[in-house]
Amino acid sequence: MSIAAPARTVRVAKPNDVVASYATLLKEVRKEGLLTRRRRFYISVFALLALAMAAAWTGFALLGDTWFQLLIAGVLGVVLTQIAFLAHEASHRQIFASRGANDWSGRILAAGVVGISYQWWMNKHSRHHNDPNVVGKDPDIEVDTISFLEEDAAKAKGIQAWITRRQGYLFFPLLTFEGINLHARSIATLFRPGAMKGRYVELALLAVRFGLYLGILFWFLPIGMAFAFLGVQLAVFGIYMGASFAPNHKGMPVIPKDSKLDFFQKQVLTSRNIRGGNFINNAFGGLNFQIEHHLFPDMPRPHLRRAAVIVREHCERLKVPYTEVGVAASYGAVVSYLNRVGLSARDPFDCPMVNRYRRR
Repeated sequence: MSIAAPARTVRVAKPNDVVASYATLLKEVRKEGLLTRRRRFYISVFALLALAMAAAWTGFALLGDTWFQLLIAGVLGVVLTQIAFLAHEASHRQIFASRGANDWSGRILAAGVVGISYQWWMNKHSRHHNDPNVVGKDPDIEVDTISFLEEDAAKAKGIQAWITRRQGYLFFPLLTFEGINLHARSIATLFRPGAMKGRYVELALLAVRFGLYLGILFWFLPIGMAFAFLGVQLAVFGIYMGASFAPNHKGMPVIPKDSKLDFFQKQVLTSRNIRGGNFINNAFGGLNFQIEHHLFPDMPRPHLRRAAVIVREHCERLKVPYTEVGVAASYGAVVSYLNRVGLSARDPFDCPMVNRYRRR
């Protein structure tokens, strides 16, 4: 059992035994059949989510004009996040053996049900998997509302600087807007010039999805209640998505852009696992086994727990740090890291010398 590693820039050597060991690890994982597809599992998950979605809309129809509809909105936020997890797994070829079947199922789930561009996600997430926490390469540590690097925080001005200095404490409140951000950013990329696979299919799916969803809300509910329903659903979706993905890498070592770190160490050193049983595994969509997911992106969710035992023992033999913490500790590490980074956004009325020592 190991504790969360402090966020820092690391330079790790590239020993030949560690580089070569990944091939041995991969061979052991394959021998145990952990890369074998589990279609029955995913069919079961999809069936349960379809039932949950049907139950939510049935409840919507039965409740009618009442503020109890906000409970249905919260349920929809949770169900849509779980469907997003399935789309994520399809993008990693975890569900079907065929690349085309995975892409089509992922595209329909992401754009047609969740309302997020599948191709945008594929492009962004592939770059992240190739270079997690690598400066200038990982899009997940690029500055947005929140700064993940001190050099980005130091550039913040005005209201952005005010937010950045408090970004750790504001992290979860800001996630209430993450649902809107994901929808807007992904859809905007479909209108940018340049080739994009499946652009018009996704635009059609998104148009149907939002047309039906918004049409139902504003036709059957009073306008104020419809906006409240939409706000709650988006807030729950944003918090759940952000809370599921943020603990995976935030607060873990940051790798310099010119680093020659090998694949195995790069994936393990920058990732954090979250301890827990089946509930945690299902609640996080398998993302709680982030180390194994990064080492074997196409490994189906049901096999990640067994793979974690193998990888942990492998890391112990090689003396490579393997980070695994509880849920509360993972969020604590994220908040602490964001606050530490945020101190670089200096208040123009602060004393520079006090600020310098405060960051130490």
